[in-house]
Amino acid sequence: MKKPAMKAQAKTRKHPAVLGWRFAFVLLSISTVFVALVARAAWLQVVEPDMLVTQGDLRTLRVESDKVLRGMILDRHGEAMAVSVPVEAIWADPKEVIERNAAADERRWHALADILQMTPQQLLQRIGDNPSRRFVYLQRQVNPAVVDYVRKLKVPGIHFRQESRRYYPAGEVAAQLIGFTNVDDVGVEGIEKRFNEVLTGTAGRKVFRKDAKGREIEVLEREASQEPANVVLSIDQRIQAVAYRELKKAVLSHGAASGSAVVVDVHTGEILAMVNSPSFNPNNRRNTPVHRFRNRAITDTFEPGSTMKPLAVLSALEFGTAELDTMVDVSPGVMRIGGSWVRDPNNYGSLSLGGIIQKSSNMGVARLVLQIPHQHVVGLYHNLGLGQDTGTGLTGESSGIFSFRQRWSDFERATFSYGYGLSVTAVQLARAYAAIGNGGISRPLTILKTAEPETGEQVLKPEYAGAMLEMMEASIAPGGTATRAQIPGYRVGGKTGTARKAVAGGYGDDYIASFAGVGPISNPRLVTVVVINEPAGDFYHGGEIAAPVFAQIMGASMQLLNLPPDAQTRPKITAVPRGQNAG
Repeated sequence: MKKPAMKAQAKTRKHPAVLGWRFAFVLLSISTVFVALVARAAWLQVVEPDMLVTQGDLRTLRVESDKVLRGMILDRHGEAMAVSVPVEAIWADPKEVIERNAAADERRWHALADILQMTPQQLLQRIGDNPSRRFVYLQRQVNPAVVDYVRKLKVPGIHFRQESRRYYPAGEVAAQLIGFTNVDDVGVEGIEKRFNEVLTGTAGRKVFRKDAKGREIEVLEREASQEPANVVLSIDQRIQAVAYRELKKAVLSHGAASGSAVVVDVHTGEILAMVNSPSFNPNNRRNTPVHRFRNRAITDTFEPGSTMKPLAVLSALEFGTAELDTMVDVSPGVMRIGGSWVRDPNNYGSLSLGGIIQKSSNMGVARLVLQIPHQHVVGLYHNLGLGQDTGTGLTGESSGIFSFRQRWSDFERATFSYGYGLSVTAVQLARAYAAIGNGGISRPLTILKTAEPETGEQVLKPEYAGAMLEMMEASIAPGGTATRAQIPGYRVGGKTGTARKAVAGGYGDDYIASFAGVGPISNPRLVTVVVINEPAGDFYHGGEIAAPVFAQIMGASMQLLNLPPDAQTRPKITAVPRGQNAG
């Protein structure tokens, strides 16, 4: 009875359904995976292959650069004024530092923090602030002793890279003129900024592929480095040092706020010295007030006062309302113009043109200028370089304040003749006096050494320029306003300037004392301009403060240039009435 039942049960199991759906599932899964792999491969190889190429390049492609030091700044004799010295930077790989737990070695970690002038916590915070970063500077432009110490610590994740640091041998003597670079070796002030592209070379570059062992297997690209050019200035470091020493001494002794001095070669327009005080140490600018970075000789304008009187007299000569032998009635020493007063310290009676310059007579130049159109005076001043850039191209140079308006009151014309109502810089004043010393030829100034000076423009008749030199020489003779500008053995001439500083609503109690002069008179070669800003105490006239500085700078400069003494060629100067000095 049981056997037939068992046979029937066996027949029902002849085609098991379980094996069929399992096989189909496995087949479908394998097919799906295969199709996904093919699709992914097609996507990566055909549609978006760049990602794989990038990943491969990150592992095998390397770029090397040859560091190029910044060009040198030299004076006219080849003496270095700015050089680059190789230094190193200390940097960290935060990912490596954290993965290798570099901070766990407390002795090394604390030593590293100490030499970098940080606490261990500050160092860890600086590195671990963004653990995914692979580069962070710890200190730039580090001296070799510190680098050697850190290298011996062998802290994991701490690395070094070559860079350069600028060094200025002249220090504070030429700080504002030369300027300085930032930590990335880019010029940000002075000559460094003006000629940044010239001084910056191009680093060499090599792109190559390496294998798994770091060996170079293929060079893909190679670019040769381009060396930077040196900049040769017109500056004579010897004269620069003398000028700075004398200017600094005067600023300190008179308690002045600041001062500037400029020395120019009248034949070429080359600036041989440009100094400012107070200065700063460009090799260590920490805690230096920003205002000390300013090159006051080109940026700061001032009302030039009586240093404009030679230009006013020349205006009358050029226009033809005065001759070299003209006498001007300046009595009674005071006159009223439009409700305001023009005064001399004394009643000089009648003065020659030379007497006007020697006695610094406001009345004399005012009477001369009031006889000629104001357009002619303004035009001559402009032709001599006032109210425009001097040609140096230095960053931050001011063109001054110079009015070309058509309507002028008589009082404005009078005050314009003795240096009020306009503002100039020290270099502009030097350019104007250089034209007088160069026989009436005005040419742009240059801060670069030049073999072929610009032709220039004849803006004054040579005989008038020569006569003005002798008039200015009378200014430093006995009875003049600048007897302290005399230089033993040499004939020099110049003009003092003393002007009140303008404030809101008028003029305050502070003064600017200045002196501009030429030497030697027999064969003019140099112009020196000295400006002392806000001297303290009872002495504030240009003849008392600026003239002695001029004498020291000009005397030393002529000797350094081996200019022969010409005192024996001094002509007899016609006496003029003696009295109190103005200006």
